[in-house]
Amino acid sequence: MSEANAVTNIKSRKFGRTGWDVSEIAFGAWQLGGQWGAVDDQESIDALLFAFDSGINFVDTAQMYGIGRSEEIVGRAIRQNKSGKVWVATKGQPPEWPSVEDPNPKYSKLYPRKHLQDQVEGSLRRLGVECIDLYQLHCWAPDGMNNQEWLEVLREFQQQGKIDKIGVSIRDYRPDDGVDLAKSGLVDSLQVIYNIFEQEPDKELFQAAASSGTAIIARVALDSGSLSGAWDESTYASWEPGSVLHTLFRDERFKDTLERVSKLKADVGEGFQNLSELAVRFVLDRDEVSTAILGMSSAKRILQNISFSNQPKLGAELKSILPRHEWRRNYYV
Repeated sequence: MSEANAVTNIKSRKFGRTGWDVSEIAFGAWQLGGQWGAVDDQESIDALLFAFDSGINFVDTAQMYGIGRSEEIVGRAIRQNKSGKVWVATKGQPPEWPSVEDPNPKYSKLYPRKHLQDQVEGSLRRLGVECIDLYQLHCWAPDGMNNQEWLEVLREFQQQGKIDKIGVSIRDYRPDDGVDLAKSGLVDSLQVIYNIFEQEPDKELFQAAASSGTAIIARVALDSGSLSGAWDESTYASWEPGSVLHTLFRDERFKDTLERVSKLKADVGEGFQNLSELAVRFVLDRDEVSTAILGMSSAKRILQNISFSNQPKLGAELKSILPRHEWRRNYYV
């Protein structure tokens, strides 16, 4: 992957009040765990190193991604990295994921002390680091504002020098769950789904985060790939059965999504040829977003993602079109 020298610039942004300057494009490492399809670990490491060489300095992973495999791969790449500081964000999951029907699961059950301690220690071991730059709880619920044992545990790890910053990942398509937390400033960052189809975070969450200097990490900017504009009727059959995409877009979901994307393309018309660029610029045009997580596994994709960082903001006419394409649905169930 020698093309990295062709990249001259990727914009950076302040990561909330932390003092970090992070690339506004982040390397999403879920696919490195193998759940999106078969992957080669060495190729994954090569992709990470190429991204680092190209200016990407923020990586998002989690214990859940390949049951630790993604963390291990990220850790190996970090030890080989010679391109300067790279911030690593990982996440710890609860013993059992709550039902999507439960609007406010008890946080004492999601993150009991011993479980959370084991999660942090496991991530430290798999990443092979002494201190995790950003440790996020993979499942936020409003009850966490009332029961703050989770915060006590993570602050103890901070005092031990094993965690630098603390964040949470808001449950899928529930951005309002994080509004009170954002206002409080108790954590350094909030991760949330935000894209052309899911625009709810810009109604309250972003303003709340800005008021406390809490960083926003935007995930699923391309709606798991549908907003890349590259899918057609034959795409679903190319996915490995049981993989994330094959499961997310099962039954009528794939057809419904293609129809929505086609309507978006028709509405935008000749004003924007590259749907991926449109989707990423939509996210980056919000100043409250510190970084947007994008999946990438090849030099071509990495360079394309970085190129979106250097494009101008969307015009007013184009921006006026996009709100009517909001389409709230949760395919993670």
